[in-house]
Amino acid sequence: MRYLPHTQQDIQNMLQVIGANSLEDLFATIPDRSCRLGDLDLPGPMSEWDLRRHMAELASGTVHSDHASVFLGAGSYEHYIPSALRHMTNRSEFYTAYTPYQPEVSQGTLQGIFEYQTLITRLMGLEVSNASVYDGASALSEALLMTLRINKKRSRVAVSKAIHPHYRKILATYFEPLYAEIVELPYTEDGVTDTSGLEQIEDLAAVAVQSPNFFGCIEPIAGVAEAAHDLGALMVTCFSEPLAYGLLEGPGTHGSDVACGEGQSLGIPQSFGGPGLGIFCTRKKYVRNLPGRLIGQTHDRDGRRGFVMTLSTREQHIRREKATSNICSNQNLCAIMAAIYMACLGGSGMHELAQLNLDKAGYLKQELQAAGASIPFSASTFNEFVVRYPGDGASLTDRLAAKNIVPGLPLDEYYPELAGHHLVSVTETKSKEDLDQLVKEVTA
Repeated sequence: MRYLPHTQQDIQNMLQVIGANSLEDLFATIPDRSCRLGDLDLPGPMSEWDLRRHMAELASGTVHSDHASVFLGAGSYEHYIPSALRHMTNRSEFYTAYTPYQPEVSQGTLQGIFEYQTLITRLMGLEVSNASVYDGASALSEALLMTLRINKKRSRVAVSKAIHPHYRKILATYFEPLYAEIVELPYTEDGVTDTSGLEQIEDLAAVAVQSPNFFGCIEPIAGVAEAAHDLGALMVTCFSEPLAYGLLEGPGTHGSDVACGEGQSLGIPQSFGGPGLGIFCTRKKYVRNLPGRLIGQTHDRDGRRGFVMTLSTREQHIRREKATSNICSNQNLCAIMAAIYMACLGGSGMHELAQLNLDKAGYLKQELQAAGASIPFSASTFNEFVVRYPGDGASLTDRLAAKNIVPGLPLDEYYPELAGHHLVSVTETKSKEDLDQLVKEVTA
């Protein structure tokens, strides 16, 4: 039985204080199209075994990804997760650990996060990583807010249109109440960001690109960073597929001041869209402007190595006006999962796995082109690319769905100029037979 401590009189008193007549008034700002206005159409009571049978029948109408060939990516990628990772993260020390405010009882969690920070900075080619934030979109938003704190007298950030559309929407939400302005940079015919108009943007605090970008194209980070720095702006590189840096040099080695993005590919299940992992790295000189937490290594009074929360820059811990972010937590378990994943693979394993992704995606791209599909962008890609299949894309998607094949993400909704195109992702989970079958079906 639910325990509801508030009496009807308590509820009425609270509503009166806030100026509402009913509980429904609390939801008045939510559009009707987003609300269920009627009752749920639920069946009557069932016995346990009847309910189990009913749920099994419902589940049988849904195709599980293990029994389908799915070529979706766009920020959430299917990768093999080592059994060792599942075993380690199911340990109660990690799985049930609370926020590590008390270092004397949280050394395991603190050390796990410290190892995560160390591995991420090596992967990204930068000096400092925070303990993580919520996801790739919040990481990008926090990064650009940080650039405004550093370049205090500037009020514009230039953001590539080839950054994930969801990231850009969330960024717009972050920036809506601010004085700052987002200037969108178009993409070229090659599929990378057009930075030719940067010099015309006044008060530029930062330039943000994604690499590999939403189209899967690898951006010339060094060139963009040089152009940004010439204008006194900071360079922010975001990503949705960090595995690419198993092959590519980290953004920091090419001049990026911040590297941020989604870490789901690093051993975290897709789980129907979440949770994810917000990776955030920067240069040491900007550490005081870093959002979120930073775990550091120290020694206790007996000289033994220990770990503590070195910086925690939320108003909960310091004076409100000194806070650098309202990020009040981090994806603790997800960060530890990523650390275990990277430790399991090691540097050579990350390189080999990234190479496998590159080769499989390259093979599919080559075979599709030979079969009559067109590839609109000529820039180099990693494990994702844009393609226009022969014939009508919408009917193709419906036809292949009947055969448990998802041929990629239709781009019509996100980029109307790319109507009829699909974003296709290929990871190590796809066999040569899967790739050949897709080529055969799209050209049938």
